[in-house]
Amino acid sequence: MALPPPDPQFVLRGTSAAVHTLHFSCGGQERDVPILFSGSENGFIHVWNLKTHRVDAALDGHGRKSVYCVETMGGKDRLLSQGRDQRICLWDLAEGRTSVTDSVFTENVGFCRCSLLKVAQGRWLMAMAAKAMEEVQVLELPSKTSVCTLKPEVGAKLGMPMCLKLWQLNFGSQPLLLAGYEDGSVILWSLSMGKALSQLVCHQEPVMSLDFDSEKAKGISGSSEKVLSIWSLNEQQNLQVYKTHNLVNPGISDIAIRPDKKILATAGWDHRIRIFGWKKLKPLAVLDYHTATVHCVSFSDHKNPSERLLAAGSKDHRISIWSIYTQT
Repeated sequence: MALPPPDPQFVLRGTSAAVHTLHFSCGGQERDVPILFSGSENGFIHVWNLKTHRVDAALDGHGRKSVYCVETMGGKDRLLSQGRDQRICLWDLAEGRTSVTDSVFTENVGFCRCSLLKVAQGRWLMAMAAKAMEEVQVLELPSKTSVCTLKPEVGAKLGMPMCLKLWQLNFGSQPLLLAGYEDGSVILWSLSMGKALSQLVCHQEPVMSLDFDSEKAKGISGSSEKVLSIWSLNEQQNLQVYKTHNLVNPGISDIAIRPDKKILATAGWDHRIRIFGWKKLKPLAVLDYHTATVHCVSFSDHKNPSERLLAAGSKDHRISIWSIYTQT
């Protein structure tokens, strides 16, 4: 007999707006307070203290336009945020500061989250949807130097990039980019060559989210339809459909594979969070708490597996925090 799904371990309230993005910072020193960053529709980024379950700081840098991406850059004192004001902001949060130190004007009107990859100490690559509709631009940070612009072939009709994932096989190996597009395609790009290595039609609808496991060379994507698509990358860097999984209800806003690659979570338009085993995509749990679309899911980076958390942010203004499958 399957166990009934648990209740959230706790719920964070107080954003006063739909929550569009979440990012944990829990992997620091023993004495460091575990933090969760959330970005909401009213333009605020909230810094949640996971010991007190309260907001330590509210950051206002996007002109009250929706914040849909938040990432840390090598610790919780350096933050990157992206908003519907077409700006990506870099923040200095050390010693209680809440200042924007630099920003990038994307000139992109979509809501494609940028992707970050650390390539050296103090150096990152950032991929973002560019001003021209089908293009992706890659910059180096903090210098903001342009690395490349990834342009589809003439007449490809991919539509806008919807989701991006920079990755590399090992630290120091060639960085690659996976991009999901409006036409349902996923493309693997080489940054060094500036060209597409492989293209796969994974969905009939726009790819809303994707995640990738570089160790298993296997990824997963979701769209506005009732299908999760699992695809793999062979030795020749070709993308191939591995399998598909049919869902009960349409619409996946976000997908996250847990850092230990054991389970994954999906954020559903049907208000539910679904948990799957990553190895065989076995459905493990349906977490039914929210009363509106779940926009984002994120796993914590705790060093101790028993402390691992899952967070979900919803249109209902709430963030649910779950402790599940921590023993595996």
